[in-house]
Amino acid sequence: MTQQNEWLTVESLDLEAQGVAHNEEGKVVFIEGALPGEQVQVQVGRRKNAWEQATMKVMRRESSQRVTPGCPHFGLHAGACGGCKMQHLHVGAQVAVKQRTLEDNLWHLGKVKPERLLRPIEGPAWHYRDRARLSVRHVIKKGEVLVGFHERKSRYIADMKVCPVLPKHVSDMLLPLRELVMSMDQRERLPQIELAAGSDVTALVLRHLEPLTDADLERLRTFGRQYGVQWWLQPKGPDTVHLLDEGGPQLSYQLAEFGITMPFKPTDFTQVNQHINAVLVGRALRLLGAQPDDRVIDWFCGLGNFTLPIATQAREVLGIEGSEALVARSRENAKANGLAAKTSFVARNLFEMTPEQLMQDGRADKWLVDPPREGALALCKALADATQLPDTGAWTPPTRIVYVSCNPATLARDAGLLVHQAGYRCLAAGAVNMFPHTAHVESIAVFERP
Repeated sequence: MTQQNEWLTVESLDLEAQGVAHNEEGKVVFIEGALPGEQVQVQVGRRKNAWEQATMKVMRRESSQRVTPGCPHFGLHAGACGGCKMQHLHVGAQVAVKQRTLEDNLWHLGKVKPERLLRPIEGPAWHYRDRARLSVRHVIKKGEVLVGFHERKSRYIADMKVCPVLPKHVSDMLLPLRELVMSMDQRERLPQIELAAGSDVTALVLRHLEPLTDADLERLRTFGRQYGVQWWLQPKGPDTVHLLDEGGPQLSYQLAEFGITMPFKPTDFTQVNQHINAVLVGRALRLLGAQPDDRVIDWFCGLGNFTLPIATQAREVLGIEGSEALVARSRENAKANGLAAKTSFVARNLFEMTPEQLMQDGRADKWLVDPPREGALALCKALADATQLPDTGAWTPPTRIVYVSCNPATLARDAGLLVHQAGYRCLAAGAVNMFPHTAHVESIAVFERP
């Protein structure tokens, strides 16, 4: 048990941005707010047989990487915003922590060591977040409305007046949004506002549990004109989202390197950080190395974020997704960018793949794999099993795979399958700082088979 006056030396950070130390008994202690190299005394909040969780009480040696947080709502104090976890750590050190997390996961979970470490992809650390889901609540006791992220480890909404990770014009809009909702007739039945900022349009999706009055609709229109935002309404599930007033400009983002414009709806899945996404797509395609005669498969293709740029380089690209609706949207985007002739799309359950299904999609020279957090276990297992089947000459495995991941643990698991069962080498891997100041780790890896 950690003693009140015991000094602990912080050794590392975990994925929740907690300092990790060992007490005199050798028990692991997770310390909120502490950084590697610091010596601290702590207040223990939870005790288990194998570990303790604590908060920092006193510090006598400070990390050289500790910085003043850039947001007044960040911290460990009561009411602190829970949206960021690493603002007290220099952003360069944050990237190093994420790179080490990727390397550790690859080795400890997949027994894979990349032959080369890629330079981490990083960009602006502030005002980068183009997507966000903001909770809304009318707090009767305070006589005001709160709009923002939840408090740290709490179901309550933080009393946010600014948010330096949101686009500057959206951060400046937080207090006016509070005033807007407070003025509305249905303020008790408006639980959420979702932000989706495109290259030229900022959309706000208002979730409302009851029909809005004509007066409320007019308040939204007035706010939209004043602050230059496009209002969408969501009365029920995501499929019910619609524009408040038709005829406005289309929401989209640009992949300028490839001359691609990607239209999307505010509730579609798109990357949170447009700047980093553009850099990531460019790196992924350079690693993929698609040639004019290549046929490429883009697994988990989404709206075509990778499919369409690949189509500017390869002979043919097949995009595969889990839903017919998303596949239809991908086709529309390909057509809008003049790439329909070089692309095709199919819907398939990618979590129940078999070697036979894999082969039905035909031979591909290269793959791009961009799965959700669950990873691509069924796909990688089907590929590994297919490589063990007799060679008929009709199908061969891809010579190169670029895997884009939002979860280093599932990437490591799948990398283990590719390397140890499917005969691939892990040529390179690197971290992608898509979410500065958070513990979220995105990454990219490239595999090659002789």
